[in-house]
Amino acid sequence: MLEGTWEYQVEGKGVMTLKAGDVLFVPTGTRHAARNVGQGKAAELATYIVEKGKPLVVLAK
Repeated sequence: MLEGTWEYQVEGKGVMTLKAGDVLFVPTGTRHAARNVGQGKAAELATYIVEKGKPLVVLAK
C-alpha cells in the first residue's frame, strides 16, 4: 500500500485494514475486493504473476 487506508476482503481470510507500507499477498484464484476507507486518497501498487500463455482474468461484481 502506497497511500491511505484500505479495507480488503480476501476469501477465507475475512476483512483486513491495511495502511501505507503494509503488504498483502493474494493467492492465484482467490476472490478479493478492496475499498478506500480513509479520509483522503488511497493508492496501491499491484504486481500480477501470470502463467506464460494464460490470460489475466479479472472478475468484477
